[in-house]
Amino acid sequence: MESLDFLKEHLCMLEEKLLQPEIRTSQIELKKLLADEFFEFGSSGRVLYKEDQFETGIGIVKMTLSDFEIHPLSDEITLVTYRIFNEIKKQHSLRSSIWKLKDGQWKMYFHQGTPTEI
Repeated sequence: MESLDFLKEHLCMLEEKLLQPEIRTSQIELKKLLADEFFEFGSSGRVLYKEDQFETGIGIVKMTLSDFEIHPLSDEITLVTYRIFNEIKKQHSLRSSIWKLKDGQWKMYFHQGTPTEI
């Protein structure tokens, strides 16, 4: 298993990539980060699947990520948790993602956003 510090830094970097407009609007870049089986319980309450993401992209956002933590479930699967502040909607949310290591690359399999007051 990778060192936990390296793993935390790497997965945080991948999560932050998913906040960048050039990644969120690129089918090629999304394909690199999202597993074929990817699905999401969005903070909007909608359930989204990878094929839905590719049709329209995942939209431009202005969000700040904080309190990033990793929770390894196995050598190849890690749960990450963090907070997001949506600067446009002025909304806070708790976030969690499941990342799996497959063929030497970490890919997101699941994501959930839960609105919160703080």
